[in-house]
Amino acid sequence: MSKPQLIIFDTTLRDGEQSPGAAMTREEKLRIARQLERMRVDVIEAGFAAASPGDFEAIHAIAEAIKESTVCSLARANEKDVRRAGEAIRPAARGRIHTFIATSPIHMEKKLRMKPDEVVAAAVQAVKWAREYTDDVEFSAEDAVRSDFDFLCRVFDAVIKAGAKTINVPDTVGYSIPAEWGARMRALIENVPDADKVIWSTHCHNDLGLAVANSLAAVQNGARQVECTLNGLGERAGNAALEEVVMAVKTRKDLFPVETRIDTTQIVAASRLVSQITGYVVQPNKAIVGANAFAHESGIHQDGVLKHRETYEIMRAEDVGWHANRISLGKLSGRNAFRTKLAELGIQLDSEEALNAAFARFKELADKKREIFDEDLHAIVSDEMVTPEVEHYKLVSFRFHSETGEQPLAELTLSVGGIEQHAQATGSGPVDATFRAIESVANSGAELLLYSVNAITTGTDAQGEVTVRLAKEGRIVNGQGADTDIIVASAKAYLNALNKLHARAERLNPQL
Repeated sequence: MSKPQLIIFDTTLRDGEQSPGAAMTREEKLRIARQLERMRVDVIEAGFAAASPGDFEAIHAIAEAIKESTVCSLARANEKDVRRAGEAIRPAARGRIHTFIATSPIHMEKKLRMKPDEVVAAAVQAVKWAREYTDDVEFSAEDAVRSDFDFLCRVFDAVIKAGAKTINVPDTVGYSIPAEWGARMRALIENVPDADKVIWSTHCHNDLGLAVANSLAAVQNGARQVECTLNGLGERAGNAALEEVVMAVKTRKDLFPVETRIDTTQIVAASRLVSQITGYVVQPNKAIVGANAFAHESGIHQDGVLKHRETYEIMRAEDVGWHANRISLGKLSGRNAFRTKLAELGIQLDSEEALNAAFARFKELADKKREIFDEDLHAIVSDEMVTPEVEHYKLVSFRFHSETGEQPLAELTLSVGGIEQHAQATGSGPVDATFRAIESVANSGAELLLYSVNAITTGTDAQGEVTVRLAKEGRIVNGQGADTDIIVASAKAYLNALNKLHARAERLNPQL
């Protein structure tokens, strides 16, 4: 006898994107959305339509492309936001509007400057506007963890009567602990009229490192939807990690009265794709998706696993997608094989010209590497998906010299707004010299917050993936670059970040 379904609501493209510098392009969001659909995620929160024209366009494009998952847009409880969300999801086979308003005393008084009666009225009206576009309406009470319990019951009762089908209870500030959060979820379900007519959801932040634990406690106490992100990406300390929630439910079937429809073999691929696109590297000891998640260093552990896997492993690495990323493409593979493999990965290029450029990059890489991996293809496509209008800075040629006892020298030719400019500089190392040379032309005034290098795959011939985080006037962006030459990858990453600073428009970042 099958168990009730736990709905997995992924908000990587909305809440996850609010991580500093993790903003994604429309094409990048589409690639992640297709991977989420392949993973059989139930609901994809594609963005916040009112935040910017770019967010609206990305949600609209995802709504057109995704057929199996529900596509959702966030909206504050006002008419403009809700109608913008409704238009964004209009093409979706299954669309949802997720509207919210704060319900805690501190938020109502200090942020909204609204009385409790006004908050209830706004919540009800927002649900009614949303119902004009879809029957699938979700309501969230922002900062529910610090809200008065009786007032929460009143708000939830009102929005259920107005037609909300999902009630989300967020721990917006990551303040709760599992026993407390589970008890609150149970009490709400027991005290709100018509609670049995809606899906109860939880959305937990990780400020105390308890987002997953709190989410699972809510599930044990009646929640049937969990809002989460891949790799736990998100504002501040992040959100509940999708991979941890899903595998906890799957592994501890004895404790959880639910099951998910997630294809867990797609988890590692999804995690790596999000990491590559956002520049947020997954720590090696991260549960489920970290490089060391299934590694055994201790001799005692190694001996036990060799004798019987379950002595020290509660999951199989293969079940979450490890060891399944090698492909058969090589330097003799043709364009059709390349196109077919991209389609299998959910990658769609906008034109034949873009395909040809990516194929040329693939051939170039295949001459340098003995084995090609899925991650290599994602890195190639990421480089090729940079549109001309946002590629203000472009690397034309590059030469650097580094020798023991000599100060490293970098010489570059850059295209800046279509005009080639030459630059050279010395530095404490080749990377420092490269960045100094770029800045001698760009004069961006940006502050370098982060420089990190990560091998995309295994082996000494692996592409290096570099992340550069720049800050300027309160804006933070991540730039990524990949190449078998780390110095070239570093130059690409720095230029990618500069391009984002040059092109990025301001956007709203709502909290839940």
